Amino acid sequence: MSQSITEEAISNSGESSQKYRDVERLLEMIRPAVQSDGGDLALVSVDEENGVVEVKLQGSCSSCAISSVTLASGIERIIKGRLAWVTEVKGGVDEEIDFESSFAMGRGGYVPRFID
Repeated sequence: MSQSITEEAISNSGESSQKYRDVERLLEMIRPAVQSDGGDLALVSVDEENGVVEVKLQGSCSSCAISSVTLASGIERIIKGRLAWVTEVKGGVDEEIDFESSFAMGRGGYVPRFID
C-alpha cells in the first residue's frame, strides 16, 4: 500500500514526515521566483513509497502560456536534483481561478539574461 501524505492529512494529524518537510523546505526556496511573476506554488501531496511529489501552480500561472515549462524545466528539475528519493513530480495549474483574475495577478516578467 502506497503512503501518500497530503497537507490536509498532516494538518489533521499534526505530524509530518522528514521527506514531506524536505519537500516543503525546498518549495519555500523555489516559491519566491514563482511569486515574483504573480504566481505561487502549493504542495498537494507526497507519495514517499513511490517517490512522487504533486504540486499546483497558482495565481498568474493559471493564465501563463509557459506554466508547463516552469513545472518541468524548473520545479521538477530542482526537486529531483536535490531530493534523490523523488522519481516523479506531477503538477498542474489551479483552474479554480478565472482567466481575468489570473491575468491581473501578473504578466510573467521573465527576461532572459545573456552572458557575454
